[in-house]
Amino acid sequence: LPRRLRSTNLLWKGSTQEAIRLLRDDVLVADPGTRCHYSNLAFSLLAHVLAEQTSEGDYQRWVSDNILDRIGMEDTGFDLTPPIVSQMAVGFYSSGQVAPLYDLGWYRPSGQMYSTAADMAKLAMGLLGTFHRRILEADTLKTMLTPLFKCSSDYFANKTGTPWEVNEQLGYDIVRKDGDLDGYSATFSIVPKLRLSFIVLMSGTRPQEEDIVSQTYRLLIPAMEKAFREAEKRLNPTPNPTPYIGLYTYANLTFYEIKVGRDGVLEMQQFGPHIQDLIPEIYRTIRLHYLEERILQVVFDREFPCILRLGSASVSLETQDRQLFNFHPYNAQGLSPAFDAPGLNTYNVQRLYHKPAFYNS
Repeated sequence: LPRRLRSTNLLWKGSTQEAIRLLRDDVLVADPGTRCHYSNLAFSLLAHVLAEQTSEGDYQRWVSDNILDRIGMEDTGFDLTPPIVSQMAVGFYSSGQVAPLYDLGWYRPSGQMYSTAADMAKLAMGLLGTFHRRILEADTLKTMLTPLFKCSSDYFANKTGTPWEVNEQLGYDIVRKDGDLDGYSATFSIVPKLRLSFIVLMSGTRPQEEDIVSQTYRLLIPAMEKAFREAEKRLNPTPNPTPYIGLYTYANLTFYEIKVGRDGVLEMQQFGPHIQDLIPEIYRTIRLHYLEERILQVVFDREFPCILRLGSASVSLETQDRQLFNFHPYNAQGLSPAFDAPGLNTYNVQRLYHKPAFYNS
């Protein structure tokens, strides 16, 4: 859709029905799904049409009831009442002149809201799944944060999603949304993989010669990675290791032994024919962090390469780290007969009751 309705500006006070009538005589900027294009009109129209299908029947009311109130965003809203205006930062043009406050009317969903950095941090926690209670289902969050479309080089983002612009930086997807009104600019950004967020609410115009967000992540991401690498891993020992220790095999192709290691933490070591030729010794043993009964988590005990080259093949250690092992219910002997690793698409790693013998062919 066009950036705005024909013959309107952001202060237009029309209705959704009027907007649809105006659209009938307009043309698309491009065929759907063929290029990246930002449209205030599209977001505003979507918001109003969806809101009409809710019990509230009003976009602002729906957002307040279902998002702001649930997360506790007490200093965020749409209506610029005198008490709110008295607390707001004053906006400035680049000339230094004070910028007036506008009511965007029908276009409110694309840029009317006021907020604080503290409230936006609550929103970031909700989207990153770190809020103290669940706001959205995991599948919904995944859909919202997954890029959908790769953009051409002349667009200001590498990829777009729903409703984000996504740029890759230092190997991470930076998911962000920027907004600019007369006298004000703002950026809301998150790095889902690091569960990291950086928010800028600025009184004044956005600097054109530098991107504050990219500059900040250029410093912040390496610092976070360093902190994670150097942080001491505190692993929980398994209260009763008996149901888990023993020998296991996956389809008689790979073989493992689980035993009690240092500090009472379980360790799993891979063994089998030619294993010493295939996998370096330092990567044959992983530690198992106890989460709850029958649920253990894989933890590598040292720094590791994301991809481990094994001759002509390769193994993704990054994929294995932090995966969950779900052990099957105990048998009559009080032992778990097998375990699954759903995140690795591996199931029925079976217990062996005798150590296998291997013969060289």
